[in-house]
Amino acid sequence: MKDFKIANILLDESRQFYTTPLLYYRSARAIFPSDKEDSAWRLVGPGSFDFTTFFNALSINKWREYTVAKGFRLHLELRGAACTVTQTRTDPLDYYPHKLPDTTKAIEASQEWQIIEMPLVLHDTDVMDSFVIDAAGEIELRNSYYTAQIPDNSVRPIELALSTTTFKKEDFITHNIELVRTKIVETDELIAKHFRMYVVDNGRTLDAEKLSSKSITVFPNDNVGGSGGFTFGMVKALESGDVTNILLMDDDVEVSPESIIRTFNLLSITNDRYFEAFVSGSMMNYDEPDQHWEDTGHMTVRGNYLPDKPPMRVSALNEAIACETFSYEKEIFADLKQRYAGWWYCCIPVSTIKKVGLPLPFFVRFDDAEYALRAKPRFMSMNGICVWHLVFFMRYSAAVERYQVTRNGLIGQFTTGVAPLTNFFKEIDHEVMIELCKFNYDDAELVLEGLEDFFKGPKFIAQKGIGEKTFMAANKKKEKLLPFDELREQALKECKVDIHGLSPNAITDDIPMKRASVGRVENIALRALERKSLNGQLWGNLKPFTDSVPVIHGVGWSYQEGKLFGTDTLIAIDNYNKKGIIRHKNADRAKQIWSRYQNDLKYYNQNKDRLKKEYQSSKGYLTSIDFWKGYLGLD
Repeated sequence: MKDFKIANILLDESRQFYTTPLLYYRSARAIFPSDKEDSAWRLVGPGSFDFTTFFNALSINKWREYTVAKGFRLHLELRGAACTVTQTRTDPLDYYPHKLPDTTKAIEASQEWQIIEMPLVLHDTDVMDSFVIDAAGEIELRNSYYTAQIPDNSVRPIELALSTTTFKKEDFITHNIELVRTKIVETDELIAKHFRMYVVDNGRTLDAEKLSSKSITVFPNDNVGGSGGFTFGMVKALESGDVTNILLMDDDVEVSPESIIRTFNLLSITNDRYFEAFVSGSMMNYDEPDQHWEDTGHMTVRGNYLPDKPPMRVSALNEAIACETFSYEKEIFADLKQRYAGWWYCCIPVSTIKKVGLPLPFFVRFDDAEYALRAKPRFMSMNGICVWHLVFFMRYSAAVERYQVTRNGLIGQFTTGVAPLTNFFKEIDHEVMIELCKFNYDDAELVLEGLEDFFKGPKFIAQKGIGEKTFMAANKKKEKLLPFDELREQALKECKVDIHGLSPNAITDDIPMKRASVGRVENIALRALERKSLNGQLWGNLKPFTDSVPVIHGVGWSYQEGKLFGTDTLIAIDNYNKKGIIRHKNADRAKQIWSRYQNDLKYYNQNKDRLKKEYQSSKGYLTSIDFWKGYLGLD
């Protein structure tokens, strides 16, 4: 048996460390960088410092499941005041860590560095194990980490490529390049000798020569979207001949270099069951760094992308534990079998690419889900492996959610047979209906544009440059919102509503039908009346429940049926981006769009067998290196 380093005790001068220290340690006292020695940290005692946290506890249950590890050890280097070090452990239902008194080591005061080696005492129900330092005064900590005891000759030879695709996000990408360079490439970590970074610059705005360096290469590229940019990285990994795993990562993220180091170490000691698994890093909220949004997700039966787990505040120990123990009720909820890993942080074995081919040319959206659904891998996720991502709900785009999502889901399902439990037309029906009920005619038409471009078959999507062309066209066609300053004057004049006086809940809340809840049966009937008549635009004479002009939430997935019922005019507000629009009922346009949709459904039913055959026959070509080299201009 031998020791293999798997995770550093993480204390760093990052934005996340200073704004949400509970991700790293718990103490009533402060931790600061040492002014005496680089890489050392001052624990300003006297006090207790508990490292049973999202980043600094060892997820024993995951390391046991995924790897060949037979035991674990803690390595600490300390100097300063007298202190004790005690192991902690947690069970699945714990809110607080358990100290293990028999593991306590007393450290005498010393100005010389002292090395402490502690084998971790393991229990069958361990989730997160760590340690607590109780210090009589100020101490310093450096070069501390966990190791795994593994059988001799069990380390897998890993060559890791990180591929990130960027489009005019210079501040994010240059910061991440610098973090990777200083915290990975120029370190003595094992990964440093087995790592490279590809930056695919779809916007051609980066100084490739200046930013490229040892192990980091910037590739100027045409705008082929995320799908094309990530595939560019996959092609480079395949051509290298030695890359074993490729880590795909978004550009609008802040990277955690330690997460990449842990990913490499995890891959190095995986057991036979998980050696070809995808590593799915957590998406953390960039603005609220302790908020865990998603690691793996699934495609529902009606075509929605949903996280497998609910949002969690992982600065709270019980939620960090829940993140590591979350159970997936696949037998109850069948669509949980349709799991995927998002490409904000997803590490894929090159052997998988060789087996199932390259992604489909979607430009953006559904590329990551389709690829995982096609590959059907096992997944590995773990506390401390993550990125901080700008949240999606604050950046709603109809060009993505109405055009790209509609088109790409159907293309993926028809081409590679993914998501067999999903009927995408359930969501398409819903989207057309709610947009028309909200008088958002432009975005309703985008759904039909996506559907009709799907009808054009695989030759259409295979055209070089078509991804950017259709996405730009969708952005031009989508509804255009006004800045608040422009909208306010218009709203006051036309609607007698001062948008500057609105509270958040006045925008996002709905009202009950008939002013008060009148019973479920009547509400169901009124709801059905609103939907089937498209809010009185196809037929009927619906009367609103309020005399004032309703204010609704302006994001696409919002549907406030009480406010909408029978109204002729409404104000839609995107409170996240301080924009909005006044919409008026146009029954003639609604009927025209609805008729167009009914014709599209007839066309689909008459041609779906032909379309399925055409798309299925194109699978080998669209996922091949030959196709992609031509598409990317690499031939």
